[in-house]
Amino acid sequence: MYKLISVLLLSLLVCRLSAQELNIRVDVQSPQVQNTNKRSLEVLQKAITDFLNNRPWTPNKVQNEERIDGAMLITITSWDGSKEFKATAQIFSSRPVFGTNYNSPILAFNDRYFNFSYVEGDLLDYNENQYMSNLSSLLGFYANVIIGMDADSFKLNGGNPFFSVAKDIVNYSQNGDYVGWRSMDAFDNRYWLITNLTDRRYAPYREFSYYYHLKGLDKMSANETEARKMMADQLPRLKEVDRNNSGNILTSAFYAAKAKEFVGIFSKMPGNEGVKAYNLLVEVDPTNSTQYEEIRK
Repeated sequence: MYKLISVLLLSLLVCRLSAQELNIRVDVQSPQVQNTNKRSLEVLQKAITDFLNNRPWTPNKVQNEERIDGAMLITITSWDGSKEFKATAQIFSSRPVFGTNYNSPILAFNDRYFNFSYVEGDLLDYNENQYMSNLSSLLGFYANVIIGMDADSFKLNGGNPFFSVAKDIVNYSQNGDYVGWRSMDAFDNRYWLITNLTDRRYAPYREFSYYYHLKGLDKMSANETEARKMMADQLPRLKEVDRNNSGNILTSAFYAAKAKEFVGIFSKMPGNEGVKAYNLLVEVDPTNSTQYEEIRK
């Protein structure tokens, strides 16, 4: 009987562990703030890590090797000595490429308005339909954006349900006292990130992600030449987005994640094909033109 109970408990534990979608490395630091307590930051870092990685964000069963890898680097810029923190955060995520040991970067976003309230021992409650705290809203928002962008790379518009949740979080968090959730706060905040992700004008980025990753990168181990051609054939999609749209933050986030990888992929294409890729990338992403020079060498 005891053996049966143990087996059942173990089965439940395995099921629970297999449901966690994220594997995010969290680093909280405060290099310019003198009055922060190292132990308090360690507790905060663990609380955020547990919140992101130890809860199910979807109803899907996910094996350990299928978890989405990423990083959240939080830099405390100000602390009132009690519970109010001003911070910035860099959020990264990647997805594995089939048949390789390589992880392809998906998201690279710099949040300059990552402010929150936290007291050691606080429980980070979360409800996707209700505001609980700014910290839980921040983490819930990025969890859904990360999962949504990952889903887009495996299924055309696969991120829709997760972006919908992220947009709900933005909407109800606008009633709080923290910046970054409203359109008028800035043009590079969370409001504009999720607005871009759900705006048809930016759909080419999401379509590109699907064809480039699933139909291109994931085929590299089977036929490298054909896979590179497939990825190069997708580049014209990137010209369909108007970089000058007001509130366009997705373009910079997209190329921040992919520019270095593009160099690695397209610099190995034969002569004229590499030049064509170079010319197109410099046109759509002049910010990284120096990096792209490697493609035509």
